[in-house]
Amino acid sequence: MIKVISVVGARPNFMKVAPISRAFKNYSDSVQHYIVHTGQHYDVNMSDAFFRDLEMPQPDYFLGIGSGSHALQTAKIMMEFEQICTEIQPDLVIVVGDVNSTVACTLTAVKMGIKVAHVEGGLRSFDRNMPEEINRMVTDSICDFCFTTEESANINLKKENYSDDRIYFVGNTMIDSQYFALDLAEKSTVLEDLNLNKNEYVLATLHRPSNVDDSAQLESLIEIIEYLSDNEKRVVLPLHPRTKKNLEKYGFISRVEAIKNLILTEPKGYIEFLALMKSCDFVMTDSGGIQEETTSLLKPCLTLRTTTERPSTITEGTNILVEPKKELILVELDKLLSGQRKTGKIPKLWDGKAAERITDIVVNRIF
Repeated sequence: MIKVISVVGARPNFMKVAPISRAFKNYSDSVQHYIVHTGQHYDVNMSDAFFRDLEMPQPDYFLGIGSGSHALQTAKIMMEFEQICTEIQPDLVIVVGDVNSTVACTLTAVKMGIKVAHVEGGLRSFDRNMPEEINRMVTDSICDFCFTTEESANINLKKENYSDDRIYFVGNTMIDSQYFALDLAEKSTVLEDLNLNKNEYVLATLHRPSNVDDSAQLESLIEIIEYLSDNEKRVVLPLHPRTKKNLEKYGFISRVEAIKNLILTEPKGYIEFLALMKSCDFVMTDSGGIQEETTSLLKPCLTLRTTTERPSTITEGTNILVEPKKELILVELDKLLSGQRKTGKIPKLWDGKAAERITDIVVNRIF
């Protein structure tokens, strides 16, 4: 019996591990699959929604790490995860994405002589100011195998002297989750609940420290939303806890609440957010994964960042990368508002079967 641990630590990890968990059920006679939730980011309502929406089993272990500095969080995860590995004695640890849980569990497992596979390996923004970039680089530099989502990741790994027999181009498990949940999203009542019409609103998300931690930068993004409102465009903004905290900290919250065409909501569960994304006019975000999800839906996306680790969403997909400066954002917004839309295509192997490829490789090629 092969023992495999999959690690989740933050919201995007659930979408990436859920399909892997379902796919391993096809190998229940030969694989014992465990899910470890570090609790790096944890909200009981949100977590329960993910388990329900994505038919993901409750974690076998919940570490309850919580928030803290990067160093404190990483250290606490390593200490707790070491005990889990000692108890289970896994043959393989699967880590996903680029959060602190990813690098912490990789470091722990590798030092214990346990093989590690990184789902989403090889993605690079080439911006070391992003904590996620450091996590990606460190994880890939010490793990045993990388499961990649796009051709750029394969190229990056080969430049970093990764041998071909350690790279598996499998597609994107986040898109697997999207395929799985589309029918449920069609049945969602979130548009009716928020009094929205299809293709008549903008869906926005803002949470990246470079955008919301600085008062002047945050104010410029508020002005962008005010501009959309003045142009009679409704904006739906699920408010990230970090963004909400800074709006309150800098005294902007009442100004934001007064924007006439802005709908502020709590963070949405996966199905509701997918429904909002599928039916909006376009998306404005600073997220990583949303760039991929909108490309899969062929939905226009304006990404307010200077770099992206997912270049296929630009070269092939519907994503437009714009430096988050007001005057530059307005240029791109005016194009979208006037009907100038980028056409795109869905990247290779984004077909909803990435997890099936991963589990087949684990069972038939790695072991």
